This record gives sequence, structure tokens and C-alpha cells, in this order.
Amino acid sequence: MRIAGEATRSIRPRPDGAGFSVLDQTRLPWRIAWIEIATAAEAAEAIRSMQVRGAPLIGATAAFGLALALRQDASDAALAAAEAMLAATRPTAVNLAWALARVRRATAPLPAPARAARAWAEALAIADEDAAMCAAIGRHGLPLIAEVAARKRGPVNILTHCNAGWLATIDWGTATAPIYAAHESGIAVHVWVDETRPRNQGGALTAFELGEHGVPHTVIADNAGGHLMQRGLVDLVLVGTDRVARNGDVANKIGTYLKALAAADTGVPFWVALPSSTIDWAVADGLRDIPIEERSPDEVTHVIGASADGTLVRARVVAPGSPAANPAFDVTPARLVTGLITERGRCAASEAGLRSLYPELAAGAAWPEKNN
Repeated sequence: MRIAGEATRSIRPRPDGAGFSVLDQTRLPWRIAWIEIATAAEAAEAIRSMQVRGAPLIGATAAFGLALALRQDASDAALAAAEAMLAATRPTAVNLAWALARVRRATAPLPAPARAARAWAEALAIADEDAAMCAAIGRHGLPLIAEVAARKRGPVNILTHCNAGWLATIDWGTATAPIYAAHESGIAVHVWVDETRPRNQGGALTAFELGEHGVPHTVIADNAGGHLMQRGLVDLVLVGTDRVARNGDVANKIGTYLKALAAADTGVPFWVALPSSTIDWAVADGLRDIPIEERSPDEVTHVIGASADGTLVRARVVAPGSPAANPAFDVTPARLVTGLITERGRCAASEAGLRSLYPELAAGAAWPEKNN
């Protein structure tokens, strides 16, 4: 994907394996700033503070962080301690645990001197494979947009929630991958971008990356989506996810469930895009078993924006003394999901649907290291 016309990925590993850099997403879209990360503790802080966010990118960042930890100390104790520290940063996104487990499986059988290099190679593979998987999601999702374009005049109107774009992955994104594929193929698209309170990842991040790539879009207040669907101004909803239970329940940014309800009521298709690393086969019931992260009330009571001169300012928007709650995710039940778009194709949001694409995973095999 592009920033100022330049092809860019969200993570930049150093050739010598001594560190990597990531875009500071807390400063976008006002500042394009890269953070240099040289230790596992710095990687953990970047994830915890949401300088890095988005399930696939969190997983890749954690993998590189674990490799850096082994560069400092490759003992069994250090491996376990670094994995535990990184795993504790964000509880909902399953890619975090998946990536850490994959690096551990690759390195634990090796003698200590060989572990750091092997871990770094595994982290590089995770990043490259994520980019390839997202590109494949775009190919499998493109026909959904093309079918709408073939039967209507004007652009295909797509509503998305939060940021499931390339900033949340390594490249292409999940929910945005079909949009970018359609745009690149010449199909006219227009994206309704939910602002996505309380951190405004839609208005700040999705709008930023769509704008940089030249995709027509309009930012809307979170509560406007249902109204637009009632008026026939939304052709389909495309969202990403941080964890999918094996029954097809989907955990995503808070407010996704409300969009799914509105889509079901108005007959608008509601599709969820994800790589296989986001499926949690150990969770049978998402509503019951997916942990929901509770973040700081400050994210609700305060907003960050840019003043007229470009200075970043933080302002309170809630009455002084009023408490606030901040659940970061909600779970959309599978019955409200039209279908899932993965790197292997589309399927029903159900255990049977997921088994049809991933029979080896449903049977208990380790996550595949390569998908196409």
C-alpha cells in the first residue's frame, strides 16, 4: 500500500536482525512517525499503548519482539518469560498468542545459540505470509463487490468499522483488501468509514489510508450506519475481526454488533474478512468464551486532535466527575454474519463452513505456516 505515493508496509525489520520499526498509529493521521524497537519490552509497550494495533500486526510485532528477547538471552527461562510478557499485552486478539506459539515451536527444540536467528526468520515469515494472505482475501472478496457493480449504476457503497486496513496488518488489510482489489481493477467504489469511537480508528486510520491510496470515502458518525442502510445507501458491510470462534462468532471493535443488527434488519450483506491465524479453534462459543478487553476510561472521556496550527491537543469531552466504561470489543453472533472471507476462499460463519476450508486445523493440526 502507499503513503505519499511510496509503497509501504506497516513494519520494517532491520536487515541485521537487531530491531525493527513500526508506524506510531497513535500519531496518525497528523504525524507520520516510525518507532524504533530494539527489545521485547519495547515491543510489548508498543502493543499495550496501541502504537501498534490490529490483530495481524500485533502478532507480527510480538513475533519480532520474542526474537529480540532471544537475541539477548536464549535460555528456556528467558523464552518463557518473554512470551508471557508479550502475551499479556492484549487479551482479545488471538493472533498474538498464535504468533508467539509459532516462534516458540520453531525455537524451543534448538540449542540456545541457534534460537535467535531461527526466531527472526520465523518472524519474517509471519510478516510475509500475512501480506500474502491479505492479498488472497482481496482476491476472494473481489467478486462480492463485482457482483454488486454489475447490477447497479454508480459506485458500490461499502460500510466498514474500525480499521481493518493495511495499517492493522502488514499489507493490503483484511476488510479493505477486497476494496483495494476492486479499486485497482477499475470498479467504482465508495466507502462509508465509521469514525469508531472511542479511539477513532476509522476516522483517523482507515480514512488516512484510503485517502493515500485514492479510494473515495466519507467518514460518518458511528450511529449513522443504520440510517444509511435504511435509505439504501449501503450495498454491503465489510469488517475485520480480532478473533473468530469455531462456531463462527466474531469478536471485533466495539460497535460491530450494532452494525450487524442494522444490516440484518435492512437486508444488507454483512461479511467478515480474516486470515486463518484469527480463527480460535479452542473457543467453541464466542459469546461465552472470548475475553473482552477493558481499556482505560480516559479513552472515552478524552479525545486527541489537531488544532488549526497542527498542534496535537487532548481535550476532555465528558462531564467532570462522570465515570466511564470502555469495553474495547463486542461479539457478533454467527447468525448475523452473511459469511467469512479468508485466504482460502469464502464460507459460512459456522463450524461446518470453517471445516470446509481448514479440515486439517479443525482436526487439531497446528496452524499452517503457509496459505494461498
